[in-house]
Amino acid sequence: MWQIYSGLVPLSARVPDLAALEVLLAVAHTGSLTAAARELGITQQAVSARVQSAEARTGVALISRTRRGSTLTAEGTVVAEWAARLLAVAGELDAGLAAFRRDHQTRLRVSASLTIAEQLLPGWLVSLQAAARHRGQPPAEVVLTAANSETVAGQVSRGVADLGFVEGPGSPRGLRSLVIGHDELAVITRPDHPWACRRDPVSPAELATTPLVSREEGSGTRDVLAAALSAALGRRVTLPVALALSTTAAVRSAVLAGAGPAVLSELTVTEDIAARRLARIPVAGVDLHRSLRAIWAGGRLPPAGAARELLAQVTARRG
Repeated sequence: MWQIYSGLVPLSARVPDLAALEVLLAVAHTGSLTAAARELGITQQAVSARVQSAEARTGVALISRTRRGSTLTAEGTVVAEWAARLLAVAGELDAGLAAFRRDHQTRLRVSASLTIAEQLLPGWLVSLQAAARHRGQPPAEVVLTAANSETVAGQVSRGVADLGFVEGPGSPRGLRSLVIGHDELAVITRPDHPWACRRDPVSPAELATTPLVSREEGSGTRDVLAAALSAALGRRVTLPVALALSTTAAVRSAVLAGAGPAVLSELTVTEDIAARRLARIPVAGVDLHRSLRAIWAGGRLPPAGAARELLAQVTARRG
């Protein structure tokens, strides 16, 4: 887009505004300032003021006033032809922006990390729909994409998603963010794994050198674990991986099948631990807490409409 429009010359201060051009066309159609005022739904004084402002701004006489009414000057006729084309394009712009606003109100594109998409978003979306029905409005159509945190950030940056939810060691660059909750990672194994039988906690060095069943690169869980171990050991840690899988469910299934230990959000394994299908392994000296963030591009708040309303629902539930 920049390459297309970079050659444009900035408009001078002599160009009249759209409201003045609307008045000019109304006078051309009706033949008088009074009729133009009725057509536009404003006072005759407002019409006269806009005409005078346009003439002063352009330095060109646009309207000739007589006892029989008002007519365009020769220059005014040419300006009116230009104005008609300009206002037609402005009308298309206005209609297009209105369509975008309606789309933001009735359709919401959300991209979220798998943990948030599977464990938290369903409840948030139910609250969003309930709030819409309470106001007597149809619920927004939600298009949800579940991916790793890196992919989510990319989709929000490119405008593919209106709102994103990620977990990771920090806020993605170039995006606005708000912490909307906290989570803790849990080291898990099968109950028959040697770690489940020991009395002493696993050390940071052991965890950093043990091949894990892990999510793929770009996963918030993997990034948080690497950052936590790096902080605990005072050096950059590259995690050894036994299996790299693209979903939390696949990691959990691989652990249950005996592929080795893994690190997952406690939200995803609480029931398995309670049922003793999985064992949670204590770890010493590593902070496995993490922040959950909403992310969006642009201003201080997400786009007006369903995206902003969803964030309000999330923060209200947090409170």
